[in-house]
This record gives sequence, structure tokens and C-alpha cells, in this order.
Amino acid sequence: MQQKIVIKVLMHCPKCRTKAMKIAVTMHGVESAELTGEENDHVVVIGVGIDSVELTRQLRKKVAYAELVSVGENKKKPSCPSVIGFPPQPYYSYPHYHVCEERDPFCTIM
Repeated sequence: MQQKIVIKVLMHCPKCRTKAMKIAVTMHGVESAELTGEENDHVVVIGVGIDSVELTRQLRKKVAYAELVSVGENKKKPSCPSVIGFPPQPYYSYPHYHVCEERDPFCTIM
């Protein structure tokens, strides 16, 4: 079962956002992570078997104050677009001919 975890983190600079994303992505079981919200202050993590308390604790310890907003099942199923390709085309070429001269075994002088 995929979980969707939303954590609000106080991030004042781009370096803090980068640090928060690195922490979120390195957690075990994370499949995707993104920053959302009006000021990019929400970290949304999607994955299987993620420890939300540990993730929040790591963000508090290494970035800034973090608040666990919601933990729930991911309702969006990732849709894989069907790849439609062209079938392999046959390779056409002219047949190779080996041309050699046949020499007359007898010496003829005219």
C-alpha cells in the first residue's frame, strides 16, 4: 500500500529546501518527493513503508521546525503511458554477387 505523507517545514532559503529534499529522498521506501504549498513549505512524500515519525524527526533535527500534516493512502495511481512504437522494419538490400574471371587453362597465342 502506497502512503502519502505531507509535512510542513519552516524553510527560509533555497538551501533549506534542498536539504529537506535530500533528507526526504534518502529515507527507506520513498518513491517520490516534492515541495508544494504557496511558499514551497510542504514536503509531500509518496512511498511504501515510510516511517513518518522518523522522517519528521530528521527534518526537525537537520532543517527546522517540522509538523506532520497528514498521513494517508495515496489515491492517485501512477499511470504509465502506453508506449506505442513502430514495428521493426525489415532490412532490404541487394544480394551480394561474387564475380570472378575464369581463366582459360591453356595458353593461346594468336
